[in-house]
Formats: sequence, C-alpha cells, structure tokens
Amino acid sequence: MLKRSLAGLAGALATLSLALTGPAAAQAIEDKLVIVTSYPPDTTTTFKKAFEKKYPGTTVEMLKKKTTAGIKYLQETAGNNTSDMFWASAPDAFEVLKGDGLLVKYKVKVKGIPEKVGAFPVNDPDGYYKGFAASGYGIMWNTRYLKAKKLPVPKEWDDLTKPVYFGHVGMSAPSRSGTTHLTVETLLQGLGWEKGWALWKAIGGNLKTITERSFGVPDGVNTGQFGIGIVIDFFGLSSKASGYPVEFRYPTVTTLVPANIAIVKNAPHPKAAAAFIEFLLSPEGQALLLSPKIMRLPINPATYAKAPAGFPNPYKDKSLGAEVKFDLALSKSRYNVVNSLFDVMITYRHDELKAAVRAIQEAEAALAGKSNAEAAALIKEARALVDAVPIDAAKASQPDFAKIFKKKRKKKTTKITGRQAEIEREWDDMVKANYAKAKALAEKAKSML
Repeated sequence: MLKRSLAGLAGALATLSLALTGPAAAQAIEDKLVIVTSYPPDTTTTFKKAFEKKYPGTTVEMLKKKTTAGIKYLQETAGNNTSDMFWASAPDAFEVLKGDGLLVKYKVKVKGIPEKVGAFPVNDPDGYYKGFAASGYGIMWNTRYLKAKKLPVPKEWDDLTKPVYFGHVGMSAPSRSGTTHLTVETLLQGLGWEKGWALWKAIGGNLKTITERSFGVPDGVNTGQFGIGIVIDFFGLSSKASGYPVEFRYPTVTTLVPANIAIVKNAPHPKAAAAFIEFLLSPEGQALLLSPKIMRLPINPATYAKAPAGFPNPYKDKSLGAEVKFDLALSKSRYNVVNSLFDVMITYRHDELKAAVRAIQEAEAALAGKSNAEAAALIKEARALVDAVPIDAAKASQPDFAKIFKKKRKKKTTKITGRQAEIEREWDDMVKANYAKAKALAEKAKSML
C-alpha cells in the first residue's frame, strides 16, 4: 500500500509539473540562442523579449555586427563556431555564406507563407535561408528641413543629382552596410554598369556625409543634420511611425527582396534556432513587424490586415519593386568588387568628388541659356572624367579577378596588402587625376561664360 501511495504521489506531481510548464516543456529547447545580426536595437530587443517570454528557459544573445562584418566574423570563427543564426536584410550576404558552406538547411513548418514576394523567391530555393520580411530601398526626407531650406520633395534617384540638393543628402557606404550594398547594386543592375556608377557619383558629389553605420542615415534625417537620406524602407517607415517629421518614397528604379534568417553550420543550439525561425514566421512574430519602431513589410499576406492605413503592401501593389528583377547570382559574383569601387571612387575621395561635381554644376548653371560650344565641350569632358569607371562590368564579375578582393577598409588608412592593394592604388590614381582635371576644366568653362 505504501508503494502504491508513493507511486500515486509521484504521478500526481508529474501531472502538476506538466500543467505548470505546459507547451514549453513539450517543446523543450536549449537554454541559449546566439544570433549574429545587423538589425537595430528596436528590432532585436522586441523579438528577444517576445521569444524569451514564449520560451522562459532560453536566453537570446544578439551579437550586433554590420552585415559585411557579420559575414567575415562567421567565416573567421567557422572552425570553432559559437553562433547559432545569421539575421540580416541582404540576400546576397546569405549567398556568400551559403557558398562558403557555413549555413545548414531547414524546412519551415509554419503554413501560409507565399513562394514569392514580387518577382523574388521568399526562401532560398536550396533551403539554406528563409525570408521573414520584405525590403525595398528608397529615399526618406525631413519635411521640416525641406520646408525651411525651400527644397522640393525628391521623387526619383535622378533628383538627388540636382544642384539644389548639394550638401543636403546622406548615405552609408556599401562596405559598411549590407542594405546600402543592395541599394547600390540595384541601381547598377537597373540602369546598367556605366550609367549606374555615373548616377552614384553624381549623387555622391551632393552628399553632405557618408555615415559610419546604416543607422546613421535615418538618425541624421530625423534630427535634421541633413534633409534627405538613402535608406532601406523600414528606416523611413519606422521613423515616421515613431513621430518624426519624415516621409519615405520608393523610386521607380528599386527592387523588393526578402530579409532573411538562417541557421549557421555547427550551431551549438539548433533546437532554439529552429524555434526562433518558426516564431518569426508565426502570426505572433509577423505582427511584431508592424510595431511602430520596426515597421517592416511582413512576408505573410494575412498580416497586412493589421497594418496601419497607407502602409505599403507588396501583395496588392504589384508595381512595388517591379522595375528591377534583382539578379542575386550577379550581385554575389561582384560583391566585394562593388564595395571596393565605391570606397575608392566615392567614400575615400569624397572631398575631391564634391569639388569636381560642384564645379561642373556651377559651370552648367553659367552656361544655361547661352551658346558657347567651347565651354559646353569642356563641361562635357569634365562630366565624362567624373563618370569614368576603372573596370567594366565583365571584369568585375570574373571569378579570378573578384576573388582578389577579400579585405574591406573600415577607414581610409586601413592597410591592405597584396594584389588588392595594387589594384585599388591604380584605381585611386586614375580617380584622383580625373576629379582634379574635371574640376579644372569646369572652372575654365565657367570663366568663359
């Protein structure tokens, strides 16, 4: 009888324990989850708290790194990996890690996720990374700043090349931000290599600053340090929802791609990683994307029923991101080359570029309404010198050439050695000489008018 009583007591305690812990006990996961992510604290903190509440025995550690730095970190620590997941906006970054064999496949259990958003697959067709939100790229502006400075509202990328915006625009560099890299690459694909770079240099000449982090762009617009910023959509949308006097617009030439998450190879906490993916894609997780400080485009169409009025919906607005069919393989093939070119031509020659572009703008203004063939020819030559790119698109994607570019410069003085240093030095010599000559030609043209 004593044995039967003890057995009954043990059974009752077991039943009570299950009742108290509920589903969490049935879905036991590890006590820790480490996520390498480029996302801002508003996003990471919101999801960390919600996930830890759902799984009270699990602590989430968000390891904050720029997208490009996150890639490098996972590559360098692959031999003794301590990270579980990579969480970022740029699909080409995931392609780099996938190509390095640093991600593992995962099959999502949540239902209701479409195969495509716009023309782009939501998930990696090979199963290595999953889309949880959609991202577009465009222009945000501070309404009070533009009104005070009597500036028109920019609508297209070309607008940002106009003299009226000189010194009023901010952006980050593609080597510092995966989302900026996607924006740069989108225009290179949408307009073509030569026209795309010409546009970026014309915009670059108007920039007030090139920020150290992608977050620095919306911060600068929000606070009025500059009036206009080139950003991923959720920066503009969340700033507006948080009460800042800002607006956001998608230019015609843009793309719409999924923001992604993946499980890292040899993840120490694979069950927690899988649970986080399922949570992100659940109705609860998707609804969190509409939080005022996040404001990302959910990947599940059903979630848009909860969105505020006027919120972009790529499943209803078929024109959103339709202009550019983003080629992920092309982007991957020249990822580091594009970053290096931007830094050499724009980031670290910004003063020289600004001076040349301003001189051309002033010469063109002086020529307006006048007929002077010699001055016009000088201005045209100056513009061509600024627009010139050291290599063509075919060269940028050649595997043997592209693999030379492995190291990025966090600042101009960062030491780079080997063949990459030699090539970048050749580019820099060309760019520096071109900008100086362009400035001199434009000033000569202006003096004739």
